[in-house]
Amino acid sequence: MSSKQYVVIGLGRFGTSVAKTLYALGHDVLAIDQDENLVQEISDSVTHAVQMDAMDENALRTLGVRNFDVAVITIGGNMQASVMVTLIVKELGVKYIICKGQSELHAKVLYKIGADRVILPEKDMGVRVAHNLVSSNILDYIELSPDYSIIEIEAPKDWYNRSLRELNVRANHGINVMAIKRNDEINVSPNADDMIETGDIVVAIGSTEDLTKLENIISR
Repeated sequence: MSSKQYVVIGLGRFGTSVAKTLYALGHDVLAIDQDENLVQEISDSVTHAVQMDAMDENALRTLGVRNFDVAVITIGGNMQASVMVTLIVKELGVKYIICKGQSELHAKVLYKIGADRVILPEKDMGVRVAHNLVSSNILDYIELSPDYSIIEIEAPKDWYNRSLRELNVRANHGINVMAIKRNDEINVSPNADDMIETGDIVVAIGSTEDLTKLENIISR
């Protein structure tokens, strides 16, 4: 994966998580927020962190924002600021702009003024993105509700050559296996005697808490 330059504007929980993850994956990250404390907190976890008002076009220009490959605009509750900053970044010439939206209407406005992608955290939490990036075992993560999710993982090595009955994942991990993918075949609703083989992909459903525990086990 070639290294890119990202500017993340707005360091709430979502923005901070995105910025730290991108930096950990080896990209250059410039993080911007008005709140000095948030800037201080993230300063060791990104390339540069700057405290400023992102609605100041001249300041953004001085920082050389137009040279960045991707802008991630995650300004929280202020819809007007989010729209203004998106417009400024677009005009400065950033190639790809991802915004956090608050509602379908907000998303529609952001797309109209040039956002390439709008994430609605209430809908897809950006969790999916983070999980995919952070763990190589996790191929997909779909949040059904705040409490339940579906996860698609590469079967851990210690599951190989064991049946679902033997693994007893419901008792041991609190999850239900919905499908097993093997090469191009998908076994939907596998039975207790179906075996997990080397290289199998498992699709499971469970509570977010139980899936997090499972992730921690398999990413060790």
